[in-house]
Amino acid sequence: MDIRVGHGYDVHRLVENRKLIIGGVEIPWELGLLGHSDADVLLHAISDAILGAAALGDIGRHFPDTDEKYKGADSLMLLKEVCAKAAEKGYRVSNIDATVIAQKPKMKDYIPKMCENVAKACGVDTDRVNIKATTEEKLGFTGRQEGISAHSVCLLIKE
Repeated sequence: MDIRVGHGYDVHRLVENRKLIIGGVEIPWELGLLGHSDADVLLHAISDAILGAAALGDIGRHFPDTDEKYKGADSLMLLKEVCAKAAEKGYRVSNIDATVIAQKPKMKDYIPKMCENVAKACGVDTDRVNIKATTEEKLGFTGRQEGISAHSVCLLIKE
């Protein structure tokens, strides 16, 4: 059995007049994340973790922000494509663990739906996806509400 671990990290700036979409969930708030796609920081970190574990580079390599095809793209669809690319190499997701770092808004009420969305996109049961959220106690760019970041690790298996 071939087992691989990947890590992903992403960050996006908070701005006015953008939707806040995290984990495929639109969260009502006065600010949203700036990016070429829907700027879903969590799904981008998860995608990078999967791509890294499969030695397939990063999300920017596969979905460049210079390509108009991906302008406003739904990151759940990008995550499905990432999982398909890993599957082409014979890998499947064993589990995903991720953390969203945001001072505001609070994420706890949205996390169950985020887990469902990720599990569905990756073709795994929801008990294989864990998502957490934390603040940085008003420290740094996330603490000043200038942006939101996310980290993720995943385990891929080839049998």
